[in-house]
Amino acid sequence: MARNFKAEYEAYHSQPEQIKKRAQRTMARRRLMKQGKVSKGDGMDVDHVTPLSKGGSSADSNLRVVPKSKNRSFARTSSGAMKVRKG
Repeated sequence: MARNFKAEYEAYHSQPEQIKKRAQRTMARRRLMKQGKVSKGDGMDVDHVTPLSKGGSSADSNLRVVPKSKNRSFARTSSGAMKVRKG
């Protein structure tokens, strides 16, 4: 049976917790845009050093600017979780 990715995506992103986290990410990017650290279309991501999902915040001390290719290149498992490095 084929997965309905659209329904899964809509169900996940409509949860109040995910809406709150998305708003935090958006506010963090806007704040760094005002500081001149990122701009629209520059190919950079605002990265949370400690992810929001792991209890991190959107304080300036927890944010860094990294290329999209670096921030989105983590190896993932079939469930979408990040793979743990061994060694």
